[in-house]
Amino acid sequence: MLATFCLRLACGLAAALLLLSPTQVAPRFYRTQFLTVLGLTAAAAVLLYPSAGIGLGLVLAASMVLAFVGSFVWSLEGAPAGRSVIGLTTLTLAAALGLVQSALAPAAAFGWPFLDQLTSAALLGTATSAMLMGHSYLIAPAMSITPLLRLLKALFAAVLLRMLVAGVGLWSWTAEHALGNLSDDTVLWLPLRWGLGFVGPLVLGWMAWESARIRSTQSATGILYVVVVFCFLGELTSQLLQPTG
Repeated sequence: MLATFCLRLACGLAAALLLLSPTQVAPRFYRTQFLTVLGLTAAAAVLLYPSAGIGLGLVLAASMVLAFVGSFVWSLEGAPAGRSVIGLTTLTLAAALGLVQSALAPAAAFGWPFLDQLTSAALLGTATSAMLMGHSYLIAPAMSITPLLRLLKALFAAVLLRMLVAGVGLWSWTAEHALGNLSDDTVLWLPLRWGLGFVGPLVLGWMAWESARIRSTQSATGILYVVVVFCFLGELTSQLLQPTG
């Protein structure tokens, strides 16, 4: 479970970089993001090592190499092929998620469960990237507010899409099982998953948006720290609740 979480977060962090413009964001942010992706992927590789096959091992190795290359490229003048490296890193991490899903459920490796993985990655990546971007204004207060607002828009979209996927998963489960079949643990965790994982990030995300619009970036960053905690707890709870969502 923890390995999958690390891969989802790494994939989301890499994909979030595609939303940003190098003309508005310092290369330092890209380097830090790539190094974070490298660390998360390495942690996932260690956790998956006992059960990973050759295919997954090679994909994880490729992801780590690309993350390292990305951190190096974005330290060079003009970051040659920088965006290409971002795209390749995102694709290899998505492939790793697909291979992990294949090991868990071969018949649905790239079906609805894979979409569940990708939407979780999008939510974790946009929330964490928005928080890190807000922190960047502490050392670069004159930086354009556009990157933060763009990441917040992506966060709202990711939360809504994640809600749709989780809702469909829950609806599909209840089509074959009565809600009365939910165990005591599930009854306890399900409201927590939706409250912390969806409602909290939406409400707090709106507060961060309003703060960012008036360039109160420190307030927005503080709020986004809580959003990240809520998203992490929500997604970890979701893994406990599989397959009910």
